[in-house]
Amino acid sequence: MNDPVRVVWHDQSVGRKEREAQQGHQGCLIWLTGLSGCGKSTIANSVDHRLFARGVRSIVLDGDNLRHGLNASPARLAEHHATEFAQRFGLGFSAEDREENIRRIGAVAQLFVSAGIITLAAFVSPYRRDRDAVRAHLEQWGRPGDFIEIHVDAPLDVCEARDPKGLYRQAREGKLRGFTGIDDPYEPPLRPELVLRSGSETPTALAAEVIIYLERQGKLPPSVDR
Repeated sequence: MNDPVRVVWHDQSVGRKEREAQQGHQGCLIWLTGLSGCGKSTIANSVDHRLFARGVRSIVLDGDNLRHGLNASPARLAEHHATEFAQRFGLGFSAEDREENIRRIGAVAQLFVSAGIITLAAFVSPYRRDRDAVRAHLEQWGRPGDFIEIHVDAPLDVCEARDPKGLYRQAREGKLRGFTGIDDPYEPPLRPELVLRSGSETPTALAAEVIIYLERQGKLPPSVDR
């Protein structure tokens, strides 16, 4: 049965171009993907700090943070909602749940980008089809170049040695199933806009690479320091 309520898109009275003109920079989605422990969140926050210091409007969407609310697990939702509700809307880590996790994040990110905000998304996002779907969504509702895919590339042994949450140890012990890089695949980007070698470079140096890329693409005005 069709929804009797017609859903339409409502344009805002202040458009993206006006916001970007006032801010002096363009909105975009910087999507950092890579294995757990590769440094995605650290780099994203370092970039965000640099942008903030320049007066640029930016925000970080972190995978763990969104799993506390928007994309909470059934167990977390069950703390405040009925079991049926929690099972229907909560997200685990199956391939299907990961797909919905990334879809929701892409939809939220598109709203930020449409407001001219530089949005940094730090997610393992192991499947290419899910990342490609976010790119298509951004460019459908925005403009080409809105989606900037960055592969934060560190070897598995480096990520496992870091293991900040102890997840690799649990996966190796069989206590954590479907963990990316151990018993679930990671599909690296085929044509990312940028590759950051986080196994051999510092987060500070890698954040600087991202800033330089944004300047070269016209998302940011050139820094007066260079």
